[in-house]
Amino acid sequence: MTRPFTLSRRRLLGTGMAGLGLAVLHPFSARAAAGQAHLRIMELTDLHVHVWPWDYYADREADTMGLARTAARVAEIRSESTNSLLLDNGDFLQGNPMGDYIAYERGMAEGQEHPIVTAMNEVGVEGGTLGNHEFNYGLEFLENTIAGAGFPVVCANVDRMDGSPLVERWTIIERELTDGAGETHPIRIGVIGFVPPQIMQWDRAHLEGNVTARDIVEAAEEHVPALREAGAQLVIALCHSGIGAAAHEPGMENAAIPLAGVEGVDVILTGHSHLVFPGPDHEGTEGVDVAAGTIGGKPGVMAGFWGSHLGLVDLLLEREGEGWRVASHVSEARPIYERDADRNVVPLVESVAAVEQSVAEEHQATLDYVRRPVGQTAAPLYSYFAMVADDPSVQIVANAQMWYVAQMMQGTEHEGLPVLSAAAPFKAGGRGGPDYYTDVPAGDIAIRNVADLYLYPNTIRAVRVSGQEVKDWLERSAGAFNRIEPGEADQMLINTDFPSYNFDVIDGVTYRIDLSQPARFDRDGAVVDESASRITDLMLDGAPLDLDAEYIVATNNYRAEGGGSFPGNDGSTIVFEGPDTNRDVIVRYIVEQGTIDPKADGNWSFAPLDGATVLFDSGPGATQRLSEVEGLQIEEAGEGEGGFRRFRITL
Repeated sequence: MTRPFTLSRRRLLGTGMAGLGLAVLHPFSARAAAGQAHLRIMELTDLHVHVWPWDYYADREADTMGLARTAARVAEIRSESTNSLLLDNGDFLQGNPMGDYIAYERGMAEGQEHPIVTAMNEVGVEGGTLGNHEFNYGLEFLENTIAGAGFPVVCANVDRMDGSPLVERWTIIERELTDGAGETHPIRIGVIGFVPPQIMQWDRAHLEGNVTARDIVEAAEEHVPALREAGAQLVIALCHSGIGAAAHEPGMENAAIPLAGVEGVDVILTGHSHLVFPGPDHEGTEGVDVAAGTIGGKPGVMAGFWGSHLGLVDLLLEREGEGWRVASHVSEARPIYERDADRNVVPLVESVAAVEQSVAEEHQATLDYVRRPVGQTAAPLYSYFAMVADDPSVQIVANAQMWYVAQMMQGTEHEGLPVLSAAAPFKAGGRGGPDYYTDVPAGDIAIRNVADLYLYPNTIRAVRVSGQEVKDWLERSAGAFNRIEPGEADQMLINTDFPSYNFDVIDGVTYRIDLSQPARFDRDGAVVDESASRITDLMLDGAPLDLDAEYIVATNNYRAEGGGSFPGNDGSTIVFEGPDTNRDVIVRYIVEQGTIDPKADGNWSFAPLDGATVLFDSGPGATQRLSEVEGLQIEEAGEGEGGFRRFRITL
């Protein structure tokens, strides 16, 4: 489909007209000769409904995100050039509480406009593609959403069951380019889009029997020539897929490099993996040139996530007969913030007020949504004793992860393997101080409480590991404790150099920790005693865990990719890379369950040590929860240091 370009009032608002004529032109615009034209291709990607610079989970302003901030970069870049084009690379529809509010509360009836689409229209997006998260709420929701887009949405590798495309496979945007002599010339810009075929697994419930998803490169090899035959003089691939292996493999999720190698593709805009290109994220990656800003030899960019950057590919085009060729190019990911020497966030732009105001009503409705209950918890959620006993704040995370991953394994080669779940306490005192604990009372639970349960924006993963690796995983966690001598009183239990986020509890099995034994691993995960074994009575369904069998363990991307140096976790054992954050998984679990019962199931404990007592410190609020701790002989032992309370456990 061919679309003429018109500059709408909204696009004028998005350019920030006060800056027009005042900005310094880009060298390509300043130096272009007759028959040469400078075109700036701008990329938004992985917005995940972030319009306002607001962290809805923490319920506070955040300078690291928001299309309203990125819009200031758009205005800046438009003012620096004679010709520009703004495109969105997908994953705009889901990923923060505003998206869930629209999907679960307000709805997306035919004729309604989604706030992220309203905001993209305001900024002046001129074309876009689908990301994997566009399918999270079902096809009808998606179709009603993109109906309000003031720009074409394309995707070449998702078809309905009858073979017709779900959306347009590609489009041609007709533009007039102004060259260095001030003359205008027509150009026909082809835009084609792609999404990971893994959507058929990730959103099977919505998609199975309704659509099919093809391999990205195979679809490109069919449809890019058709786009060229239709008269496209420049082809931009909107690749909602990361920068992965250089060689093509059928069905690959991160196919940006082989896609760039398809004949007829001139520019590639990437995303999906929430990284930045050009930049250090891809230093040393085969098939890319960070200095040149090329992916598979073609100019490309990846613009972070949540509006953190605006991707930019500058092209110097030269007339070649009736067409154009790329004479030179430069790529950049322009950030909306930086960090100072102390790692503090420093905003580089202010929000564009018109973008914020375009969705101000939905923003306020989302605040009301995150502040009111979405479910109930039948037991309090607190982390005062998370390092010494099975804990409800960790239990809810483990339960949600196990629920999610068990569904994702259905219909795969891993179906039927036992699903376990690894989770660690994040707020457990330590350097965070005596108030740094989770404490959510029984009763109503709001979305913003989830940030208290899960501090980090990790994404869900599943690994396939052996029983021996499960045991070693737990041995690594058991390094959180000092070695305890039987018969001695009041020994300090916790190794204070060991971060609580590396104290993984694995649910689905039961086990005990023998503190009289030395630790096998040090705080950094290095083996210090190969023969040491603290984990005893490791059982699955009442029988000893088979160390030679294989198991699926739900975890997060940090752990699965090697964070913390845990056995069985180096990236090679990952069998599922979920598109959702662990926070989103917890929210979905709470919404679906209605009432959750996260009471700790006591699947782990310390092995008895005759005559030994140990001390550990917790927050003052622990005193009020002391009577709720089961399976542990524990009592107050006075004041700790720095405002902590001290407790004694009899082993």
